[in-house]
Amino acid sequence: MRRQAKLFKALSVNTRLRIIELLKAQPLSVNSLALALHISPSAVSQHLRLLKSLRLVEHRRLGYWTHYSLNEEQLECCRQELSRLCTCRCFERGSIDVRKLEQHKKGLERELHRVRRLIKRAKER
Repeated sequence: MRRQAKLFKALSVNTRLRIIELLKAQPLSVNSLALALHISPSAVSQHLRLLKSLRLVEHRRLGYWTHYSLNEEQLECCRQELSRLCTCRCFERGSIDVRKLEQHKKGLERELHRVRRLIKRAKER
């Protein structure tokens, strides 16, 4: 449980999520990430150090540069952990219960309808 908390805490930082998004496309160096994120290379290195400690990213030395890539296996484990926390329980035991998803969808649609009514009333005032 402690590792899960560290994992989700690490993913709560927007810059780290942006790093993961960038690395989904291709392996990148610290400088390339810094340019794309408009932050300093040392800031990128700090974020990568934490992501490496959680095994979410891997590194490979290519000549003078070190390139970082995603550890897709570990990210899949993370996705499964998050799915287990899903409130509609649609992902329990790895199978998707379409009936529960439809119920969840109807609940969301009712909530959306309620919010739209509130917005309409507020505009009429």
